Amino acid sequence: MKNKSKRYREILKNKIKDKKINVKEAIDLVKKNSTTKFDESIDVSLKINLKQSKGGDFSLRTVVNLPNESGKKNKVAVLCEPDKIQEAKKAGADLVGSEDLIEKIAAGKLDFTKLICTPSMMGKIGKHGKVLGPKGLMPNPKLGTVSTDIKKAVKDIKTGLVEIRNDKDGNLASTIGRKSHSSEKLLENFNHFIENVKKEKPETIKGEFIKGIFLTSTMGISYKLGNK
Repeated sequence: MKNKSKRYREILKNKIKDKKINVKEAIDLVKKNSTTKFDESIDVSLKINLKQSKGGDFSLRTVVNLPNESGKKNKVAVLCEPDKIQEAKKAGADLVGSEDLIEKIAAGKLDFTKLICTPSMMGKIGKHGKVLGPKGLMPNPKLGTVSTDIKKAVKDIKTGLVEIRNDKDGNLASTIGRKSHSSEKLLENFNHFIENVKKEKPETIKGEFIKGIFLTSTMGISYKLGNK
């Protein structure tokens, strides 16, 4: 305890041991504990059941479009045909290019957190999967990053679209907003997130899909919720 900051010692007083609480209580406590000067991220962590009755373990990777934005700041790059560059810039992309952007990617200059690609450019970017893949930057139609509608793709990523994927132990996490969000908006985002994860449950998995739910903030403590 001697190494803990005064701020952290204060929020530890709000810790709840060996008890599951409802999401409304958790949101209020997490917001109360967000006492840093910056706008902390409010994050949900899930433990999901990966064990299928047939075949190997299930792997979940998808996107959820939160109704009240995520508050997460993404630097969005768009790889498109030369005649669509102005369209991408007007859409709010931070970095736009065609062959020139491919050259930067090939050189390892990945000055962005999300890469959107038009379908016709996918053939050219495919060979750079070894550079983009390990960093989670490879465009994917299922994740909303391969699209002919550049405006919509940029807007989605800039606002409420969050990507989720589980690790080998069945853990997955995502932001559902910021401490500056109202409790009502965080609750709506939370419910929307959970319902979308539930929809991903395959028929080959029996029993409960979501085995545990936790809520926390960037610099706060975690609360275990009763399963929904």
